[in-house]
Amino acid sequence: MENQAFVDSVIREIIQPGVEQLMESRYFSELRDGKLSKRRLQGFAIQHYLHNVALCKGLVLCMAKNAANVDLYEHFREQFNEEQYHPELAKKFGVALGLKEEDFTDATAVFECLAHTSAVIRGMFLGSPAETRTGALVNESMVCRYSEEFDTCLRRHYSLGDKECQFFTVHRIADQEHTKAAAEVVARYATSPQQQKAVREAAHHMVAFKLAKFDGIYRAYG
Repeated sequence: MENQAFVDSVIREIIQPGVEQLMESRYFSELRDGKLSKRRLQGFAIQHYLHNVALCKGLVLCMAKNAANVDLYEHFREQFNEEQYHPELAKKFGVALGLKEEDFTDATAVFECLAHTSAVIRGMFLGSPAETRTGALVNESMVCRYSEEFDTCLRRHYSLGDKECQFFTVHRIADQEHTKAAAEVVARYATSPQQQKAVREAAHHMVAFKLAKFDGIYRAYG
């Protein structure tokens, strides 16, 4: 695609450094060492359950918002079809760690997680197609990478198996395609200097929100 060089530069200059920074955070450093507490793992399950519920609702509204644009409507429909099962996968992971149904139904988002989800929903409602999918490009890139880390470390240090790790095995594979799909939309719509500036700003912001999210989980569930 003609605009692919721009998207590649955003990934190289903004997103990949953000992924590396996340992997060096105290949350993932302790996970790799097998020292991350069970409570902080439970916090991940709860907060990602809440986020995925909101994300699914946002994707449905994106379908309605873009009903007149066949390509975008199909894009969001496909994303919803895959994402609709993810809240239950996050819950299944939490239950394997000892959480109960009421831990999810009674949960509220910690501040940093609320900020991250709010930024995602804001992009869906108010952002251009390129901005909206830039958020997805950042998030899917990070989820794909940290799912590999979770899948490996949970088996190695926490004696979890295929059933308990399903959330991560699904994401480490599916999000490769989700990342590719988001990149294609960004490349298609970020064709003006103004749109490219907005994409870069959106990428910087979403990286910062994602880093803060895991720091928030770490502190809230200490």
